[in-house]
Amino acid sequence: MAEHIRVLLAEDEVDKRIQEIGAQISKDYEGKQVHLVCVLKGGSFFMCELAKRITVPVSLDFMSVSSYGGDTKSSGVVKIVKDLDESLKDKHVIVVEDIVDSGRTLSYLLEMLRDRGPASMRLCTLLDKPDRRVVDVNVDYTGFSIPDEFVVGYGLDYDQKYRNLPYIGIVEFD
Repeated sequence: MAEHIRVLLAEDEVDKRIQEIGAQISKDYEGKQVHLVCVLKGGSFFMCELAKRITVPVSLDFMSVSSYGGDTKSSGVVKIVKDLDESLKDKHVIVVEDIVDSGRTLSYLLEMLRDRGPASMRLCTLLDKPDRRVVDVNVDYTGFSIPDEFVVGYGLDYDQKYRNLPYIGIVEFD
């Protein structure tokens, strides 16, 4: 079965929206430093582009997590594959995600990070699939709300392919 990619959000749309989010974060954190926490691998493309557009001081850290279980759906239980390198204590943290769908894994992760004592913590996602939400997660900065489609590009992959696309596309199978 072959797949092809249909453009959902063009590169210029994505770039424009990331610029807007960067401007909003810069305004919200004026006079402060923000600490961006990227959830690997998908969030790295978005976080790098976002960080370039934030005008207040920025520090970065990365973590890799997986939700596990015998199902194809997230169990919501998070296994930390790579933890943060720095403490979150007293920092203004923004967790940066590529996509929020069910909210199970992210809800667990956010609670775990809150226990590490940040001064504040917000969530920023490039894409949000509210129709898939099972656990209520408050998203502070959203790039785009999208339909329940399988999307790739800008860090999102299908079988480790298509992460490098400069746009968001829907995977369609022939």
